[in-house]
Amino acid sequence: MSNKKSIMDYETVALDDGKSALVIIDQTQLPYNTEILELTKQEDIWDAIYLLKVRGAPAIGVAAAIGIYLAAKEIKAETYDEFYQQFSKAKEYLASARPTAVNLFWALDRMDDVVKANKDKSVAEIKELLHKEAVEIKEEDIWVCKQIGEYGLSLVKPGDGLLTHCNAGQLATAKYGTATALMYLGQERGYNFKIFADETRPLLQGARLTAYELHESGLDVTLICDNMSATVMKNGWVNAVFVGCDRVAANGDTANKIGTSVVATVAKRYNVPVYICAPTSTIDLNTKTGADIHIEQRPAEEITEMWYKKRMAPEGVKVFNPAFDVTDNDLIAGIVTEYGIARAPYTESLKEIFAKKEAAKAAKETK
Repeated sequence: MSNKKSIMDYETVALDDGKSALVIIDQTQLPYNTEILELTKQEDIWDAIYLLKVRGAPAIGVAAAIGIYLAAKEIKAETYDEFYQQFSKAKEYLASARPTAVNLFWALDRMDDVVKANKDKSVAEIKELLHKEAVEIKEEDIWVCKQIGEYGLSLVKPGDGLLTHCNAGQLATAKYGTATALMYLGQERGYNFKIFADETRPLLQGARLTAYELHESGLDVTLICDNMSATVMKNGWVNAVFVGCDRVAANGDTANKIGTSVVATVAKRYNVPVYICAPTSTIDLNTKTGADIHIEQRPAEEITEMWYKKRMAPEGVKVFNPAFDVTDNDLIAGIVTEYGIARAPYTESLKEIFAKKEAAKAAKETK
């Protein structure tokens, strides 16, 4: 029996409190090198988020929570006001790393709430509460992903063909993934899914990460170019599309990796349902529609030079490189959350999801 570690044996994102380090897999090095980074400086944590060394909305949220805890741990302050001033500065800095992923702000705001709710406590006590919250955010993410997987399984049957775009797998979360959670749970239960993974240009997260982790885990996965999704759907090989997302607007429009809206449009043509796997932390009811979501623009070199031995575009050519696109809600069959599946009209069903979440929270607090 081989003792070689699989990528699934590593934690995507973790805290080493003894070393005061955020520990991540450098996803820019996959699949060729499994490099574990121990990040102790805020500048390095910011770079890791911006440069996609850690990526995926849930993983970014966990990394942000750990990152701001580590920043707070280093603050030298005697009074609450002095501590909070430095904490806010660190929070603002980390928040600037990725503008589209709502989990980044959600996690930072949640940590901020801990500080503000405990202003009567000592700085040392606040730091310990931040440590506890960061750990809890990670543990919750594992539970959330498994719940999404359970609800996702209710939408498919054994032997189905599934297509996914980008990486919403374990490498994008603390465990299981969002869009891949049902695939892993299905594997445990003998569903024998046939999975198609889009390569996901220009950064190839589908090829480097999704195909890699699914293959390493023994699932039946076939890698395709982004422009092949119509062919496999037309051939009847795909029964459902499952993707993750970085933000869900109140009307059900969703921002996910560039190319998702193309997949959804093609799926509509061939009557293949598209399901968005979205932790409630990615749902932003304060953002009315997808038109209100700020889309991050990435460097031109990702298209013109990355992955090539020689530049593959003429010098000086204009480049448009948005990191995400918005899938209109009428292309979406359902939004799968840890509290159930929302369906159109999303302005109503998403509110119902949050009502279930609040009810579950209240029930937990009364125990």
